[in-house]
Amino acid sequence: MPERFWEKVEKCGPVPAGRPDLGSCWLWRGRLNTDGYGTFKVDGGRFGAHRFAYELVVSKIPEGLQIDHLCRVRHCVNPAHLEPVTSRENSLRRTRLLTACKYGHPLVQGTSQRFCPTCKLERNRARRRSLRSV
Repeated sequence: MPERFWEKVEKCGPVPAGRPDLGSCWLWRGRLNTDGYGTFKVDGGRFGAHRFAYELVVSKIPEGLQIDHLCRVRHCVNPAHLEPVTSRENSLRRTRLLTACKYGHPLVQGTSQRFCPTCKLERNRARRRSLRSV
């Protein structure tokens, strides 16, 4: 099984711009899920390729922890780029690094959180249109 896994890995991927100290990403060239994470079929089930790589090379992922991509490349399976963290820590790291909304508009810092002024404006316009049509 490990041979079949490593056949789908390109070990000479790019060096992440935000973390050049990590070295090259190992890119998964197999199937990707809708969120861009690699998936690997094992015993009839699909598993995260990054999780499989971590457990294959480093150790079992502790119960209740998730794997965070330090390189921010979802289809990277380089164990040196992966770290087990709590769901909360993973979420905090992702939010801290977020600079654009899901549509690519830049986020700005509000009083308590970052938001997308472009999307907010569009939501307000849509709400006003719906109120006028009633």
